[in-house]
Amino acid sequence: MHILAIDQGTSGTKAIVVDAAGTVLAIAEEGLRPRYLDGGGVEQDPQALLASVLTAGRRAAAEAGVPLDAVALANQGETVLAWDPRTGEPLTPAVVWQDRRAERLCAERAAHAGRVAELTGLVLDPYFSAPKMRWIRDELTTEGVVTTTDTWLVHRLCGAFVTDASTASRSLLLGLDDARWNDELVELFGLGGERLPEIVASDAVVGTTSAFGPELPVTGLIVDQQAALLAESCLEAGTAKCTYGTGAFLLAQLGGSPARSASGLATSIAWRLRGETRYCVDGQVYTAASAVRWLADLGLISGAAELDAVAAPSGDGVLCVPALAGLAAPWWDAGATASFTGMTLSTGRGHLVRALLEGVAAQVAALAELAGADLGAPLTRLRADGGLTRSRVLMQAQADLAQIPVEVYPSPHATPLGAAACALMALDPALDPATATGGWRPSAVYEPAWPAERAAAYLERWQAAARATLSVNSEEHS
Repeated sequence: MHILAIDQGTSGTKAIVVDAAGTVLAIAEEGLRPRYLDGGGVEQDPQALLASVLTAGRRAAAEAGVPLDAVALANQGETVLAWDPRTGEPLTPAVVWQDRRAERLCAERAAHAGRVAELTGLVLDPYFSAPKMRWIRDELTTEGVVTTTDTWLVHRLCGAFVTDASTASRSLLLGLDDARWNDELVELFGLGGERLPEIVASDAVVGTTSAFGPELPVTGLIVDQQAALLAESCLEAGTAKCTYGTGAFLLAQLGGSPARSASGLATSIAWRLRGETRYCVDGQVYTAASAVRWLADLGLISGAAELDAVAAPSGDGVLCVPALAGLAAPWWDAGATASFTGMTLSTGRGHLVRALLEGVAAQVAALAELAGADLGAPLTRLRADGGLTRSRVLMQAQADLAQIPVEVYPSPHATPLGAAACALMALDPALDPATATGGWRPSAVYEPAWPAERAAAYLERWQAAARATLSVNSEEHS
């Protein structure tokens, strides 16, 4: 069998053709650049998203030159738009997961934050879909339907009106325990009159498309971070991975229990496969590769490939809190701002680059500690994927600060490989998740080189710097 798996992401769309053994036969990528607006707005052109899916998918299919058996689609998770269900035409820009303009709408519902967390496993924050859906209705249009981008893209491919359970669980509209749209939540966000998509499993076939050649089943629908969790075989409770992409996203497997986080992390559906639902706890670093792009835009580096060459051997006392789009878990402060501290006249660009990479690693280390607290036992290792895993400086800093080995996934295509695994299970009833993802060996393992005392001292200083960036009373977030 051959699967065309498409990862529609924030910074680009990647399409791969993969066989049943997990061998990648072809790769095509189309770049995208979100628009960063005043007031915390982040938008994408929906037509550019669709064009990137079609172009990358067709290029990969042509390069592979093999008959395809299905197309799978991983999506951004919390990016939303309004569109006309009769014509499929977008009515608004796509409002990206990083967008903070719905912060006021969350503040107005702050009294319901505890109830929202109880029902959804999530934090009441504009990162998730429902506040952005409400913002679109208030500020842009009341016409058409308002959904996450996966629903629109699948509709354009095959006419279905669906979303998968993992994506739905990122909306603030889904009851986590029964995995259904929750009327109380829908009314809380003033979305009672909206048509919401059918919730399907990740191994459901939702239709067929001829967009990439001969008619193909459309299946393997899953949110991007959960797709990577699956690809990296994080199938047992306590296994964890971090994806270093536009942001950095740490997910730890919870198994069949939708346990709510006591640490300010989010609990979501990891996937629904083979009639069973698995859950995960996750934390987010809003800016990782996007912070590196910011460095490049300032002229401090030419691009991510130059990170290790420019980074100084140490930060020489410089600390960075890379909160260029606010801080997520466990602070959940959309108004937090980035900082560099500890600079002197001897500080050079190498120190700033090193400090930024260590700042990303420090945030992930904080998330790893919180995930361990929720699981009742510390994480023993961290699997890693994404473009920034090519930075040896970042990966070593991650091992040093988290004080656990970091295992780099051998393929840069974890997300589409996870979607492909879901599609393979849709086509072959005999496959289970462990067989579909196959065995893999890390391409590199980074062991902690710092003693625990040094890591703890660094993180204590870094946490103090993070608290200083908060826009609200730091005592509420300590």
